[in-house]
Amino acid sequence: MGCPASKHADTKATRIARWRSTGIVALRDSKLKTFPDEILDLDRSIHTLDLTHNRIADIPLEMGKLINLRRLVLADNLIESLSVHLGKLQSLKIMILDGNRITSLPDELGQLVKLEQLSISRNLLTCLPVTIGSLRSLVLLNVSNNKLKSLPESVGSCFSLEELQASDNLIGDLPLSVCNLTCLKSICLDNNEVKLIPLNLLKDCKALQNISLHNNPIPVDLFQQMDGFAEFEARRRKKFDKQINSNVMISSRCLDDGVDV
Repeated sequence: MGCPASKHADTKATRIARWRSTGIVALRDSKLKTFPDEILDLDRSIHTLDLTHNRIADIPLEMGKLINLRRLVLADNLIESLSVHLGKLQSLKIMILDGNRITSLPDELGQLVKLEQLSISRNLLTCLPVTIGSLRSLVLLNVSNNKLKSLPESVGSCFSLEELQASDNLIGDLPLSVCNLTCLKSICLDNNEVKLIPLNLLKDCKALQNISLHNNPIPVDLFQQMDGFAEFEARRRKKFDKQINSNVMISSRCLDDGVDV
């Protein structure tokens, strides 16, 4: 009578021991409806947590105990909001929240000063917190497929940003502060309502190699007449020439992404 229970206990104990040893918890496609409590008991031991493609709706406040967490993946769940205790995860470098039901991000997001990648596509965001400007280590920001009408002026303080993905929103223009992003290499704004971009964007963002503005009302001649367009075109062509010379397969659409608006 006691054998099945003992076997289950041994399996659970073995799993927890493995998590503690490796620092990695991976429970993708596990049909979870709640956040596993046993993970919280591991607190400082965990550096990677992946709960992709489950049915989790609520994130416990106690997740702030995972202070050594560096990679957090909660994609494709049913999460509607994030706790203010998110700000306690100050070792976090990668956070992927794609495919949930999140309508807003807490101001405490700005406390994640080591964050390098933030992906929160396919949600219901209507705005981003002003505190996002405190993410000075951020290299990638993906907010595609939301309901954003604008980006905050503070995004121009994300000085390490190299890639901005904001396709499939309701964005009408970019904040002038984007011109401060001297590391920026790629902007994707397909399927928005962009009519204007900052006039100095191509001149000031000297690392910029790609701008994709498909299905926006911005006039193509306006873009091509911007100060710095010729230099931008040279960088774009150099990038793709290098890829071709390296035998990288790219589509003709990709070759056009830099100028097709």
